[in-house]
Amino acid sequence: SLELACQRVTRRETFGRPLAKHQSVREGIAQSFAEIEMMRMLVLKACKRMDEVGAQAARDMIAAAKIAVPLMAQNVIDRCMQVHGAGGLTEDWMMAEAFSYARWCRQADGPDEVHMMALGKQVIERYSNAD
Repeated sequence: SLELACQRVTRRETFGRPLAKHQSVREGIAQSFAEIEMMRMLVLKACKRMDEVGAQAARDMIAAAKIAVPLMAQNVIDRCMQVHGAGGLTEDWMMAEAFSYARWCRQADGPDEVHMMALGKQVIERYSNAD
């Protein structure tokens, strides 16, 4: 979605100039890039921790990824859809499908609230026993 949005903002003009020249558009692109990198790092950290200590001991990082990544992905895709105008909503655009898939990921392994409840318990246990 980010690649398509970047291509679109260089081609589409508003008010006599490319969308890419507008500060708010650049900020959205920058925010999306930062969120994509955060998602990658969170998933890599969860995978590394799982490899090192096993899935059971890494469940806090896994839950954090399950909560944050689909939600951030939806935010990024939504921002990218905005630069396409109404075209971003049509089914023939990959972004509409990606948005739907990101939403599905938020439900596939249980709703966010279930993961939040489990993660909250794990974090409280970890830090309440720390001295």
